[in-house]
Amino acid sequence: MEVLRGVRASRVALKSVNVHYLLKVSGDRAARKVLAGVALCVTAVTPFAARAQLPGAIPHSVKWPIRTREQVDLWLHGFAMISGDSSTVPLFRRGYREMVSAARTKAGAVTDLDVNRDALAKRLRENPTLVNAQFLVFSFATWEELVAGVDTFEKADGDPKRAKTKESAAMIAALARIFPAKADRDFARMFTNSLQNEKDVFFHTWWVDEMRRRERTLASVDAIWQSEMRPRLQGFMTHSEQADGELILSLAIEGEGRTVNDPRGRSQVTVGFPDSPERAMDAIYTFAHEIVGPLTGPAVDDNTTPAEKRSGLATTIGSYALVRGGALVFAHLSPELTTGYERFYLRLAGITAEGDPTAAFGQKFSIPAAMVESIARQVSISFGGI
Repeated sequence: MEVLRGVRASRVALKSVNVHYLLKVSGDRAARKVLAGVALCVTAVTPFAARAQLPGAIPHSVKWPIRTREQVDLWLHGFAMISGDSSTVPLFRRGYREMVSAARTKAGAVTDLDVNRDALAKRLRENPTLVNAQFLVFSFATWEELVAGVDTFEKADGDPKRAKTKESAAMIAALARIFPAKADRDFARMFTNSLQNEKDVFFHTWWVDEMRRRERTLASVDAIWQSEMRPRLQGFMTHSEQADGELILSLAIEGEGRTVNDPRGRSQVTVGFPDSPERAMDAIYTFAHEIVGPLTGPAVDDNTTPAEKRSGLATTIGSYALVRGGALVFAHLSPELTTGYERFYLRLAGITAEGDPTAAFGQKFSIPAAMVESIARQVSISFGGI
């Protein structure tokens, strides 16, 4: 199975066994409503404020604080371990599965995720829309609440009428749209139970060690973000209706982030956790790729034909439009940042550009000129340029 492009709750397009996620392009409106419904019913019981955060108190007045969340990493880790990925910009960090497998072998750990991997991967191939479940983790305040939610859903056999409360019924109904068939509900149960064992036997200890190892990197990302890059991007984010939110660093992903909005209208943008302080800007590059989604979506929709949408070509164009859109955001800040961004995405695509990367970048992530012009115009408007 190929899983292509970065997942966003706001737009999903499917073709055969390939899953293409068009961040904030037209996409599957039903999927958007499902995920919003999950968030609404969960927050009715458990407020989002209960999430973990980086060491040290972060004042509520801080815009776009950087955070880490073990439950987010664990859930995405599970999908990374059972998914195939051959896209230009991979949905999960290249080499992640091999890195984790080596660490697990070193620790002498064998978990239920190992045992059930083939069965989980098989169901994911049979129903590629199950990959939408990646977003569920953002709707629960803690891992324990996610597990309890899936357990409630399973015990009700996906039937809201068997719920004991209105809140539970709403949650079960929302989950039933993501896991509609019995085989899908079996997947949800097996996947969640496997990850619980993975967490207990291996993942928690490994994750804590990784967080300690990356403390300097986290500090570098936070310093660059809050002192330099966020203030320079704040105007763009405000004018594109993304004024505040959280920037979450995750181990399992890199150039393709995950973006969702909670019921309060605040964005949660999850990006890759860089490997070293020297790579701190990689997180900011991915963030720009994510926040340009509301602008690239309409440009793709307006500049692709019905035939291109039906064939799936529009999804590839939309993915490339996101990459190009991030470069257009940085073009408003400095040539150096634009060059760094272009080199980052070329590197993820397996290309090393000598000298000026502009030509190689444009060739690799080619989209219609009219689309580039449309995105550039909207980026300028969001920066207050016109």
